[in-house]
Formats: sequence, structure tokens, C-alpha cells
Amino acid sequence: MEKRNARTISSRESWKLNLHLMVCKLCKVYSEKLAVLDKIFQKTFSEKKTEIDESEIQDFKNKVIKKLNF
Repeated sequence: MEKRNARTISSRESWKLNLHLMVCKLCKVYSEKLAVLDKIFQKTFSEKKTEIDESEIQDFKNKVIKKLNF
């Protein structure tokens, strides 16, 4: 899953990963949480700011915790 997020994987690798995710519930949950974190990071770091104040850091931490707990 990490490899897939970092770059494009081959169709064979993708097929094997999808097959594994169909049978492994732990990896499926991890994959879903990883997708949530990726969206949070993309949104957070796409905003161009030069300074981040303490309240923004705490808000970000709270969002991550909330998403991880579904």
C-alpha cells in the first residue's frame, strides 16, 4: 500500500494487492485509514502558509485522531 501511494505500481502488483485486501481485513482497514490520512495531508499542505500557529496544529491533531477512530 505504501508503494502504491508513493508511485505507480504494475498491474500485477495492483492485482495482488487487491486480492490480498479482499481476504485480509486488517490490511483493508489500514488501507482505508491511510487514504484518510493522505487526504488530510494533501489538504493541509496544499495551503501555502509561511507560519502555522498553535491552534492550527491542535486542530490538525484533533482531525487526525477523529478520522483514525472513525
